[in-house]
Amino acid sequence: MHKILEKKQLSADVFYFKVDASDIVRNRKAGQFVLVQIDTEFGERIPLTIADASKEEGWIVLVFQAVGASTLKLSQKNKGDFIPAILGPLGKPTKIEKVGTVVCVGGGIGVAPLYPIVQAHKAVGNKVIVIMGARTKDLLIFEDEMRSLADELFVVTDDGSAGKKALVTEPLKEICERNEKPQEVVAIGPPIMMKFCSETTRPFAIHTLVSLNTIMIDGTGMCGGCRVTVGGETKFVCVDGPEFDGHLVDFDNMILRMKSYKKQESEDMHICRMEAAAEVLDKKART
Repeated sequence: MHKILEKKQLSADVFYFKVDASDIVRNRKAGQFVLVQIDTEFGERIPLTIADASKEEGWIVLVFQAVGASTLKLSQKNKGDFIPAILGPLGKPTKIEKVGTVVCVGGGIGVAPLYPIVQAHKAVGNKVIVIMGARTKDLLIFEDEMRSLADELFVVTDDGSAGKKALVTEPLKEICERNEKPQEVVAIGPPIMMKFCSETTRPFAIHTLVSLNTIMIDGTGMCGGCRVTVGGETKFVCVDGPEFDGHLVDFDNMILRMKSYKKQESEDMHICRMEAAAEVLDKKART
């Protein structure tokens, strides 16, 4: 059992949980994830990247978006409640080396799992440039945390409500064109964003890592749902990744496969919202 130590709502459907997990944090490294299970008998396992952690205090931070039945149920828990099962750390950690300048690009909720990678690169002495993007100001997360670490910070939004009105690829291209180009780029966010970040860095031959955590399902490699094509070979994100060379990932195939269960996800979310509304109406009727 893992106690929820802190809960925050970062945006309309994005939640921040600080959770007691002393056994997990002892071996956790940047880029790794955990499996969360709310109902240990019948519930699905939700793969969530660790967004922050403290070995000294024994906690990890999980940031997630309530987009389906299980994440909506998880979002309804509060400080002091318990999560029955959290398994981890899983996945291969980010390879952190002192290389010089590293650009870390985060889109939407992808900024959260990018944070420990920024921490790790700063810890080894790299110069870190952070680019954060979101559709609108209200969807920006971890801005203060990133600002406290980054040597340079660029904020862009689709509608111009915060920072510059642009896509993350615009400042990324400008940075790549500098006389002293970066040695590495790390991009985490929607697949389409990671695809175009990779295409932006390709002409400059800058090593680009992308995290494909959004396609993971069971987190153990057994279901095969997270298979992707990387350099012409089939890989499983949860056991071979979640990070890969962005210049080798077949993003078009990945994006196509991610649409396979959109209908079922929408139906599950719809049912859950209806059930939640029905419970509220039922309580009102009984009072």
